[in-house]
Amino acid sequence: MSSLLAIIVIVAIVYFLFRNVNKTNVNESQNNTEKYSRKKGRNYSKWIGGGLGWAFGGPLGAIIGFAIGSAFGNNSDSKEYIGGTTQQRDFNVSLLVLSAAVMKADGSVKKSELDFVKRFFLTNFGQERAEKYILMLREILKQDIQVYEVSQQIGRFMDYSSKLQLLHYLFGIASADGSTHENEIDVISVIAKYMGISSADFQSIKAMFVQEVDSAYKILGIDSTATDDEIKKAYREMAKKYHPDKVAYLGEDVRKSAEQKLQEVNEAYEKIRKQRGF
Repeated sequence: MSSLLAIIVIVAIVYFLFRNVNKTNVNESQNNTEKYSRKKGRNYSKWIGGGLGWAFGGPLGAIIGFAIGSAFGNNSDSKEYIGGTTQQRDFNVSLLVLSAAVMKADGSVKKSELDFVKRFFLTNFGQERAEKYILMLREILKQDIQVYEVSQQIGRFMDYSSKLQLLHYLFGIASADGSTHENEIDVISVIAKYMGISSADFQSIKAMFVQEVDSAYKILGIDSTATDDEIKKAYREMAKKYHPDKVAYLGEDVRKSAEQKLQEVNEAYEKIRKQRGF
C-alpha cells in the first residue's frame, strides 16, 4: 500500500514539474513573439510616424513603406531616402506612386517613360537622391496600386496648385514616348477626378500635351467662340493659377519645373492673339 502511495506521489510530482516547464516554454515563446512583434512594429512605424506628413499613412504609406523596406531594408528611415521638408516629402511620395500608376496603364513600362522620370529626378534632386527615388520607383512598379484610394488621399490633403503640378507631370510621363496612349489618359483622368481637379483644369493641362485644333483655347479654359475680352480675362486668370510661386514651398526645384506650365499658357495666349490680331 505504501509502495502504491509512493508511486502516486512520484507521478504527481513529475506531472506538475512537466506542466510548469511546458508553461515556462510557452510563456517564453509568447514573450519572444511579442518582442519580435514590438520590434517589427517599431520598424513599421518608422515610415508612418515621426511627423513625416499625411502621405506616410493610408494607402500611400503602405506602398512607400513596402518600397523602402524592399529597396533599402526594413530598418530604413524614410527621411534618409526621401529628404526635404514634410510638404516636399508628401509631394514626392505622391509623385512616385502616381508616376508608377501612369507608367503601368498601357500594360508595359517603356524605357522612354523611365528615362523621363530619371531626368526629372536627376534635374530636380541631384544624382544621389535621384538614384534612391528610382530604386523606390522600381519597387512601387511591382505593386498593385489602388488608384482611386491613393488619389482620394492626395485630394484630401494636398493644396490645389500642387495637384495641378502633379497632373502636369503625369501628362509629361504619358507623352514621353512621343504619343499618349488612351489608357494612360484614362488613368490620369481618374487620378484628376479623385484628386478633386476640375474638368476645365484637366482639359487645360491635357491640351498642353495632346494637340488638337482648339488646343490653345482649351489651355486657357475657354471656347474658340470667346470674345477678345474674355480671352484676355481667361489668360490673366490662368497665369495667376499656374504661377510657379504657388508651389515654391515645395522647393526651388519644383518651382522651376512649374515654369513650363506657365510657359504653355503664355504660348497659347500669344498664338490666339496673333490669330485674332489684337
